[in-house]
Amino acid sequence: MKPSIRVLTLGVRDLETSLAFYRDGLGLATEGIIGAEFEGGAVVFFELNGGLVLALYPKVQIAKDANLPVSQPSAIEFTIGHNVNSKAEVDAVLEEAQQAGAPLVEPGRDRAWGGYSGHFQDPDGHLWEVVWNPQMPPQ
Repeated sequence: MKPSIRVLTLGVRDLETSLAFYRDGLGLATEGIIGAEFEGGAVVFFELNGGLVLALYPKVQIAKDANLPVSQPSAIEFTIGHNVNSKAEVDAVLEEAQQAGAPLVEPGRDRAWGGYSGHFQDPDGHLWEVVWNPQMPPQ
């Protein structure tokens, strides 16, 4: 397997609610919900920097597609890291997420490894870490 990930798909309870959060609240560009004309095809795509695509897909449909039961979510299974250029930008993005309705899990703070970060959750509880890491600036 080559080390390449192009799409990160988040399972969501309500596609419209999550679309509104990411598009209207966080300002991510999208065509909106596409594929609704196909059974189990409704999905939202956001083109991100660096060629990565963030997709939103109904959680129940992921379970059906993968032949797995729907399970209880856990916010600590993984985090989505959003790297920024400064401590002030960490705080600004956390504020933007809060204004969009996201619970602030942890405000920005200095980290032992030399950076600064804080956490928020999206409408489905997915955990985002907004990070300023002087060793890993965003592209």
